[in-house]
Amino acid sequence: MIIKLIVVGKTVKSYLKEGEEEYANRLKHYVRFEEEVIAELKNVASLNEEQIKQKEGEEILKRIQPTDYLVLLDEQGKQFTSEEFAEKIIKWQNTSVKQVVFVVGGAYGFSKEVYDRCNEKLSLSKMTFSHQMVRVFFKEQLYRAYSIIKGEPYHHR
Repeated sequence: MIIKLIVVGKTVKSYLKEGEEEYANRLKHYVRFEEEVIAELKNVASLNEEQIKQKEGEEILKRIQPTDYLVLLDEQGKQFTSEEFAEKIIKWQNTSVKQVVFVVGGAYGFSKEVYDRCNEKLSLSKMTFSHQMVRVFFKEQLYRAYSIIKGEPYHHR
C-alpha cells in the first residue's frame, strides 16, 4: 500500500520542516510514503473564499486517481485514538487498498467537489492548528500507527 500526503502550500518554518522530515524518514521503514505540495495560489486578492477553495480543489483533484482512497484532514472529520487509527490502516491493507491519499487543504478548507470525491474525513483534534503544524502532527500519528501495528515500543498504552 502507498500512503500519499497532498498539502496546499509549502512549510516555511524550519523547525516544522525538521519535524516533517524526521517522521517522513521514519515512515520509510514501514510504508511507501509520498508527499506532494500544491503551490499556493498567486494573485488571490481579487478572489473570494469560495473561488480560492474552487481553484485549490481543482489542483487537488488533478492529483487523485479514480482508485485512490481519499481522506481529508478536516475539522468536521471523525476522530480516532492512535490505536483506532492503526486498526484503520490494517483494514485498508487487508482490503487491498492500493493507495490512500490524505489531503491537508488550504486556509479555507475544501471545495464541494473535493468533499464529494472523498471517502472519509479525519480530524486530528477539536482544536484548530495551522496547516503547517498539522503536517507534523499527521506524520507523527502515522508513524505512531505503524509502530503500534509492528508492536514496537514507541507508543505506550
